[in-house]
Amino acid sequence: MTANTQLEQRAAYYGQIAQQKLAPLWESLHNLVPKQPKPQAVAAVWKYAQIRHLVLQSGALISAEEAVRRVLILENPGLPGKSSMTPNLYAGLQLILPGEIAPSHRHTQSALRFIVEGESAWTAVNGERTAMRPGDFIITPSWTWHDHGNLTVEEGGVPVVWLDGLDIPLVAHLDAGLAENFSKATQPVTRPEGDSFARYGHNMLPVRYKVEDPTSPIFSYPYERSREALDRLYRNGEHDKWDGVKLRYANPASGGYPMPTIATFMQFLPAGFRGRTYRSTDATVYCVVEGRGTVHIGEQTFTFEPHDVFVVPSWAQVRLDADSDAVLFSYSDRPVLAALNLLREERV
Repeated sequence: MTANTQLEQRAAYYGQIAQQKLAPLWESLHNLVPKQPKPQAVAAVWKYAQIRHLVLQSGALISAEEAVRRVLILENPGLPGKSSMTPNLYAGLQLILPGEIAPSHRHTQSALRFIVEGESAWTAVNGERTAMRPGDFIITPSWTWHDHGNLTVEEGGVPVVWLDGLDIPLVAHLDAGLAENFSKATQPVTRPEGDSFARYGHNMLPVRYKVEDPTSPIFSYPYERSREALDRLYRNGEHDKWDGVKLRYANPASGGYPMPTIATFMQFLPAGFRGRTYRSTDATVYCVVEGRGTVHIGEQTFTFEPHDVFVVPSWAQVRLDADSDAVLFSYSDRPVLAALNLLREERV
């Protein structure tokens, strides 16, 4: 049998089995089971100084009420049209202007807010409001009522911008997306600000508390506390050659991640830091809080400064350098990979 004849027979056979909704595994096995991850997401950076005016301009085009959430999606160039930063994670910059309310709703997707600029806004989650200040990490747990608001100009309100991080792509893969609007623009406030932290944030728990929800019972992690912890560890000599000083946010009730699908981190890189190369199977989104430096991702190099956002795809080699003292917030899909025993790390 000649090679051409064999190819013709196979083509005819493939045509036959296709009519029965069948396909030959041997033709796609190497793509389905690769020797290492081959992410479609690519390394990219969003320079805040270049896009800030576009974020603010959206406020003149549509109201927070009409938009429900006035957000510019940070769409990975390798995932066009998918509203995704990575295959499992979403990122966007949300704007709320003085006097506005982003109406209350809930959804099965878990969300985080990392405040970029402005100090006059608040968010409410399940009956408790908390102020939003730059560097704060705030959780909106799955299927919890939440709304956002801002003071009026007369009260001192200014435009407030934060980074939204959600597991929208993952929930879409699972066909588990559900959403519901609240009957009013804002939910009733039934607990004073700081109530959840008083109950769960002091290495103590209510005496009969049972861990039934994998999401942290604390929904606001103020930046001042995170920054103080990093500073103290650095002064005490804590200095990793890959990460500088890096901490993960934790669920105080379980010691696990704050959300079941998203891990969050804060790290400090001292001026002059030249990190070593590492890689991991969890794709990671970074937001610069303070300082300037450079990130090397695979063959690409990006400079960063305050409020810039950049993404490191799965299994991409990454190295961080700091020109001045720098603080980076980041989030990834690590809990999902860890739960499925798919988390792999390599430190060079």
